[in-house]
Amino acid sequence: MARITIEEIGRLPLPGTAVPGSIAFAPDGSGITFLHDPGGALVRSLWWLDLASGERMLLAGPSERALDEASLSDDERLRRERTRTSALGVTEYAWARDAMTLVVPIARQVLVATGDALAAGARTLAALDGASGAVPSPDGRLVAAVRDGEAWVAPVGGTGEAVRLTHDAAPGTFNGLPEYVAAEELGRFEGLWWSGDSRRLAVAHVDERGIEPYVIPHPAAERPTFEEHRYPFAGGPNAVVSLRIVEADGSASPREVALGMEVGDYLARVVAEPSGGWLVAVLPRAQRELRWLRVSAAGEATTLWTEPGDPWVNLDDLTRVLADGRILRATEETGFRHLELRAPDGAFLHRLTEGPWLVTDVACVDEARSEVWCTGTADGATERHLYRVPLEPAAPTRVPERLTTEPGWHEVAVSRDGNAWVDTWSSLERSPTVVLHDRDSAGQVLHGPEMIAGDDGLPVPQLLELRADDGETPLHAAFYPPAGDAATRSPCVVWVYGGPHVQSVKKAWELTVHGLRRYLAQQGVAVLVVDNRGSAFRGLAFEAGIGRHLGSVEVDDQAAAVRQLAERGLIDPARVAITGGSYGGFMTIRCMQSHPGLFSVGVAVAPVTDWHGYDTAYTERYLGTPADEPEAYRRSSALPLAGALEGDLLLIHGAVDENVHLRHSIRLVDALQAAGRDVELVVLPGDRHRVRSPSGLLTRDRRTVEHLLRGLGVAARPAPNG
Repeated sequence: MARITIEEIGRLPLPGTAVPGSIAFAPDGSGITFLHDPGGALVRSLWWLDLASGERMLLAGPSERALDEASLSDDERLRRERTRTSALGVTEYAWARDAMTLVVPIARQVLVATGDALAAGARTLAALDGASGAVPSPDGRLVAAVRDGEAWVAPVGGTGEAVRLTHDAAPGTFNGLPEYVAAEELGRFEGLWWSGDSRRLAVAHVDERGIEPYVIPHPAAERPTFEEHRYPFAGGPNAVVSLRIVEADGSASPREVALGMEVGDYLARVVAEPSGGWLVAVLPRAQRELRWLRVSAAGEATTLWTEPGDPWVNLDDLTRVLADGRILRATEETGFRHLELRAPDGAFLHRLTEGPWLVTDVACVDEARSEVWCTGTADGATERHLYRVPLEPAAPTRVPERLTTEPGWHEVAVSRDGNAWVDTWSSLERSPTVVLHDRDSAGQVLHGPEMIAGDDGLPVPQLLELRADDGETPLHAAFYPPAGDAATRSPCVVWVYGGPHVQSVKKAWELTVHGLRRYLAQQGVAVLVVDNRGSAFRGLAFEAGIGRHLGSVEVDDQAAAVRQLAERGLIDPARVAITGGSYGGFMTIRCMQSHPGLFSVGVAVAPVTDWHGYDTAYTERYLGTPADEPEAYRRSSALPLAGALEGDLLLIHGAVDENVHLRHSIRLVDALQAAGRDVELVVLPGDRHRVRSPSGLLTRDRRTVEHLLRGLGVAARPAPNG
C-alpha cells in the first residue's frame, strides 16, 4: 500500500489530479484553451493547443500578485471562498461568443488576447486596472468589468479609455457583482450580462444597507483588526437586488427593469437572447416556484411562464436560447431534471428526455444537426456520461445515445459546431485522462493517466448498495477496507457530508485518493462514506425527506448504514466514530446526539449548530422562515439536544469563517457546558470556512486523526520514515 503521512492529508492537488482543466474550444473551433500547471502544483497558467498543428503555447502566466493567498486582496479571497477555488495563478478566463477574443481576469487586472495575436500572449488592458468580474462582449470588441462598485466598459484594441456606465455606488450598495447569497447559495457569480448584439448590458444593482453588519475580529492580527459582512441571517432582510439596462457607450442613463420582485426575492438567472434582450428568472423568497420573464433591449419585462417547485426549486444553468428564439430549458416537473423545448413566447412545445435519471449539464446545442449534447445519470448516479438526444424527438428520449464508452466519471467540453469534444474521465482505478475526440477518428490522448491504482499500490474503495432507514430506499456507499487482519472486525470512521446539493460517492479517482480516508485505512480503521437521503442527483423524492427537519432522515440513514456493515461482519459496532465538515460537522453532532450508543467519537469541523445563525437562501429553502416554521428550526438545532451528547466530541473551527461563523461552535460549547458536558474546541486563528493555511491544514488533520484514533483505541502506526 502507498502510505500517506499526516502532512499529506490535506495537500492539493490530490495525487494524479494535476490535469488540464477549465477546457474550452475557441469560437472558430481551431484550438482549445485550458488551465494547467505542468509542474503538478496549483499555480496555473492559461494554455493554447492548436488542433491542426498540435502546437501548445502559453497565453498567460500568473502575476506576482496571484502567486499565494497572502498576496491577494480581501475581495479576491472572498471570491475564492464563494467559487470554491483552490488553485492560484490564472483561475478563470472567457472567450467572446462570436470572436477570437479571450479575456483573463487575474489579481484585479484584466488581460486580453485576440486571434490575430495569440502567439504574442495576453496583454494587460490598462484601462480596467483594479477591476474584477470582466466579461467580453459577444463581438469581442469590448470588455465590461466592475471597479469600485461601478460598471465600466473598455475597448479591447487600441488605447481607448474606459467608459463608466453606473454612478451610484456607495457604502452598502454596488453594481455588476452578485450579493453574498447569490454566489454562495444560488450559484450565480455574475452581475453583468451583455446583450446578444453587444450594444447593451444588463447590470445587477445591489443594496445591502438593510442588513445589519456582522463583525468578525482577526484575533491573531498584530493590531486589533475587524472585517464587516452584510450577512443575511435566516428570517432577516435580504439584499435588495434590481436589474438595470445600460448602453455600452454610456450614452444614456441606466433604465430600471420592472421585474415585479417582492421584498426578499432573488434575481436568480439572466440569459442573453440573440435578439438583443434577456431571459430573466426571479426566485421568490419561499423558493417554491421560478418565474421566467423576457426583458427587451428597452428594459420592458414580460412574464413568460412559471415553474412550480415541490418541495423546492433547484436552480441550474441549463437554459439556452436558440437562434430562432425557442428556449431549451430544464425542468424537474417529473421529479427528475429533464430537458424541454419552449416557444419564444414561453409556451411549452415538447420534452426531450424523460425517465428515472437526471440531466446534469448541457454541453452543446448543435442546431444545424438538431441535436443536444448533455451529461447525465442515465447509466447510474455514481457515473457521469455524455449523451446525444434529438432536439425535436418524436417522443421523449428515455434511453439516450451514449457517446462516452469508459465506465466512470466524465466531464466534457464540446465545440460549438458539435464536430469535436474533449473528455476528461477517471474511474476508481485510473487517474483522470484527457482525450480529444471528433466525429471522424479515434480519440487522441492529450494527458494522462498519471496513476493506476494497482500499479501505484493504492487500495481502491469498494462501492456498496445499502438500504436507508426506511428499509427500502437504496443508498450508495463507499467502503475503505482497513489494512491489517481481514478476519478481525475493525473499528470504523464514518466520513460524512450528508447535506443537499452534494454527492460524495462516485466512480471517480478523487474517491480513491481522498487523503484522510486513505490515512485512516492504513492505520487499520475502516472508513464508510454514504450518500443519505437528502443528498443530490437522485431525484426530488430522494431529496425531500429533509424538508422542515434537517438532521432527521439523513442522520438515521447514516446509522442504518453502519448497522448493515456490522451485520455483514465488516466492522466492530462498538467502535464507531464519525467526522465531517460544514453540513458534515452538523451531521457529526446530530449523529452523536441521536444515536449515542453507536457513534461514540466525533470530530466536527466548522459545523452549523443552529439554523437561525445561517443564511436566508439556503436555510429557508429547506426550513421556511423562523417566523412561519419555529418548530422546524427547534427540531433542526443541535443546541437543545446538547445534554444528549454522550461521546467524545472535538470541534475545529476557523476564527475568521465568514460563512459558518465561529459563533456556531462557541454556542454549542456554551450549551454543552450548561448541560455538564466537556468538549474541546480547536480554533484555527487565520482560517475561513475552507481551511487554506499550511498551519491550519496541519493542525486540523493532526488533531482529527489523533482524536479519532485515540477514541477508537487504535495506536497510530509510524509514518514510512517514522
